[in-house]
Amino acid sequence: MKLLEKINVGHTTLKNRIMFPPLTTGYEERDGSIGKKSLNFYKRLAEGGVGYIVIGDVVPVPTISPTPKLYLDSQIPTFKALVDACHQYDAKVGLQIFHPEYDSEAIVQMMAEKKPTNEIYAKLHYDMTHFINEVTEEKLNSILNKITECVKRAISAGVDVIEVHGDRLVGSLCSKIINHRTDSFGGSFANRTKFALAVVKAIRDASDTITIDYKLPIVTKQPDGNLLGKGGLELDEAIELAKLLEKSGVHMIHVAQANHTGNMNDTIPAMGTRAYAFMLEECKAIRKAVSIPLSIVGRIVDVNMAEKLINDGICDIVGFGRGLLCDPDIANKLQSNKADEIRQCMMCNKGCTDAIMARKFISCVLNPENGYEYTRQITKPTKKHNVAIVGGGIAGLEAARVAALKGHDVTVYEKTSRLYGQLNIASIPPRKDEMNRACRYYERVLSKLNNVKILLNTPFTKDMAKPYDDIIVAVGATNAHPNIKGINYAVDAWDILDNKVEPMGEIVVCGGGLVGVETTEYLINKGYKVTIVEMIDKIAKEESSTILPTILSEFKEKAVNVLTLHKIKEITNKSVICDILDKEGNVINSVEIKCDMVVNALASHKETLDLDGVNKNIIIVGDALENAPCSIDNATKTAYDAANSLN
Repeated sequence: MKLLEKINVGHTTLKNRIMFPPLTTGYEERDGSIGKKSLNFYKRLAEGGVGYIVIGDVVPVPTISPTPKLYLDSQIPTFKALVDACHQYDAKVGLQIFHPEYDSEAIVQMMAEKKPTNEIYAKLHYDMTHFINEVTEEKLNSILNKITECVKRAISAGVDVIEVHGDRLVGSLCSKIINHRTDSFGGSFANRTKFALAVVKAIRDASDTITIDYKLPIVTKQPDGNLLGKGGLELDEAIELAKLLEKSGVHMIHVAQANHTGNMNDTIPAMGTRAYAFMLEECKAIRKAVSIPLSIVGRIVDVNMAEKLINDGICDIVGFGRGLLCDPDIANKLQSNKADEIRQCMMCNKGCTDAIMARKFISCVLNPENGYEYTRQITKPTKKHNVAIVGGGIAGLEAARVAALKGHDVTVYEKTSRLYGQLNIASIPPRKDEMNRACRYYERVLSKLNNVKILLNTPFTKDMAKPYDDIIVAVGATNAHPNIKGINYAVDAWDILDNKVEPMGEIVVCGGGLVGVETTEYLINKGYKVTIVEMIDKIAKEESSTILPTILSEFKEKAVNVLTLHKIKEITNKSVICDILDKEGNVINSVEIKCDMVVNALASHKETLDLDGVNKNIIIVGDALENAPCSIDNATKTAYDAANSLN
């Protein structure tokens, strides 16, 4: 495969074309240095065979940004430890230098002086809006000096590549959308790109042997004709800058979507919201303009897609960001002809992008080890167990995978005729079919494990427990039926999504949580008129913040009647009667909503398994666990830990 071939880039040779692109991880220490968590994460990528790893968002100055920082010599050893760990596996390490689009040092000074929080946030907001246009030439030169010093520290730490973060401050100065300056850094293309080229020169001045990468953010034209992105250049200017970058000594270009849109989904799109390989056309255009290697990112989940991009000459290196969170062993599995065992990202954004937005460290809902590298790993047991797993949903299948890899004999009991549990219905709403990649993964890997037996249409009873040492209960949850008068008139949302009940007429969906919102999406895309009723003041509070704007936009376009602060009092065969609440929960009025069908999406009910009197090691996992969320993340992590505890 071309994807596994070496490539010479500047002063560096990459052992393959698989790249971990720069991502904010949240793994760094509070001072921005590289601690054990961060080191283990990057080391695990290197161990998995990644050829080129980029440490994202490294700032050369003090800042409140939750990113790696390299502005002090005392921070060098922590970066060196990371680089050395990656070099053990012949992975080359890039360090992406960026400066935020605000006066970071001024903000840090205000914090040191213990200024009121509201003043700090006001200054931060003001700076992010105006700093690009007000920062002095003297300050920009000072930033260039800081970048040069940071590069020297990075080189002393042993990094192989310096990548310029062409977005943020650099990209904002390049942008004719954001940059409104009237001095030598504003106006013309030459003026707006002056700082970007100066950054490249500063890196070259720091070392004539370091390989230089440049993240080139492009403001893209969407199918509706609108432009997406602000902190970068439109394609015609991006092509010209790419030519200048090559002439100035840049050794490779990383083609990416421009940022500053206000929604991270535009740069890290959730399932179904943008095309696969959505930077394809832009990369083609840059390819025609330069001869240096190009890397590309943007919803590339399949190694065959990546291979085709390289074979077609569109790019030379492919970035798997979320894909490598989901499976850090992509390269090794390809190398050992086990591509069918790659766990593919389903791009839910739940564990990664949402975590970044919430200022938490990233993790993957399908990969329990991500974020816990070398601390959560499959261990060898002291003896072989005979294990029964009750339930063939994701929790049950993950438990089966881990228990079998430990060497135990595993039997999975599924009472229905199919596996995958709630994923069978969760994958039905618009855009959610990408969740089926998780199903296909378990189908492939479990079929290769000789010590796993799966029994469909086989309910498990306590009389069947005798042969087993351990019983992992993964029976999941079902659509609940709250104690509401007339609830029997409603049909279950799960039955609608499972095609057990056909919708009709005007519909009221009771419950504005994730199930209710997804059921509403499903119904409006089939042409039904829907009212959604929710007791709290918002809908879809569990949904990814990156995808929520897409949902709300669709609801507006298709005239969904969203009624929040409506508490259901009674359901009849032709209406839903609600109390209208104020924000304190007081009843201020009531209303009867006429309809032809009522759909119950109010809650889920945790299933139980009667094992009374069974003297075995019994562990409950996934949605069946009391006081635990009904989520894929909870399912995989609790199942992994339960199976791994069988020693």
